[in-house]
Amino acid sequence: MGVKGKLIASVEVKCGGHPIHDILHTSTHYISDISPGKVHKVVIDEGETIKVGSIVSWKYSDDGNDKICKSVIEAADYQKKSITWKVIGGDLLELYNFFTITTSHDQQWTTWTLEYQKKTEDTPEPLVFLGYLLHVTKDIESHLLK
Repeated sequence: MGVKGKLIASVEVKCGGHPIHDILHTSTHYISDISPGKVHKVVIDEGETIKVGSIVSWKYSDDGNDKICKSVIEAADYQKKSITWKVIGGDLLELYNFFTITTSHDQQWTTWTLEYQKKTEDTPEPLVFLGYLLHVTKDIESHLLK
């Protein structure tokens, strides 16, 4: 068994966390238009727009490399403004036995939580990926402030 880890980062957003949650929850497929240099394509493979059980595929660039991520929505709570994705395929699973991404939003903050288990002790912490998510958040914020 690999080493389990959890990273949490919050970023202040001038537009408020709730509008960012709304983009992630109801307009996920537009993120590639909002942040085209980072997110190339978002496809809902199965299910409806971000509902529990929906399967979403992401094509993105992280740290200068093109990558893919296939995830299933484990939880979506519109009242608490949170979404949890469990990664079920793609590049992240080459390094980690499991990987879960949760985003939550409140007044002026967006928080990303990554929970994972490394395949080996030498596997790096996913700090670059966490930074990537924060940059995408800021791209969404800039889009909303226009």
